[in-house]
Amino acid sequence: MPGEHVCPWWVIRTFDNPLRRVFHQPEKMLGPYVGEGGRAADIGCGIGFFTLGLARLVGDSGRVYALDLQRKMLDGVERRAAKAGLSGRIETRQVAADDLRSQDMAGSLDLALAFWMLHEVPDQGRFLRQTRELLKPNGRCFLVEPRMHVTQGNFEQSLLLASEFGLKIEQRPRVSLSRAAVLTLR
Repeated sequence: MPGEHVCPWWVIRTFDNPLRRVFHQPEKMLGPYVGEGGRAADIGCGIGFFTLGLARLVGDSGRVYALDLQRKMLDGVERRAAKAGLSGRIETRQVAADDLRSQDMAGSLDLALAFWMLHEVPDQGRFLRQTRELLKPNGRCFLVEPRMHVTQGNFEQSLLLASEFGLKIEQRPRVSLSRAAVLTLR
């Protein structure tokens, strides 16, 4: 189920490009879960496809944390945020494979997004526990996995594991090319 493979920084442009908006529209997908003044984390943010959308949704009074293992990914987020005029809303943080290094954000997030990355996490239980700890009492975790890498059975196992850490399925939105669930605290 969990993998040791992490998508290399140089491959990211193959799926994180302007054409992707045909399939994934960040503001439309995430708008129901976070708004003006909100706080969100894009975990495994890559070069910021969803980070920038989240930053537009939270506005000047909100905050988005872009978390990634790779410094080159975070450098890409910073460049793209500056170009879009969104730098003041986004904080980048380099994390470890087994630690989100975000204890200072405990209980503060409206939304934690993990898009196409959970299958790369070596210890999904630890990741899901740490993610849950970041959420406000009414916060949500939006898990999305790529159909091409994650079977329905493996996705269900991840959701079952999430339930062991106090997250329950609120809804299963349709996301192109993906398996998805929005989780809330039990």
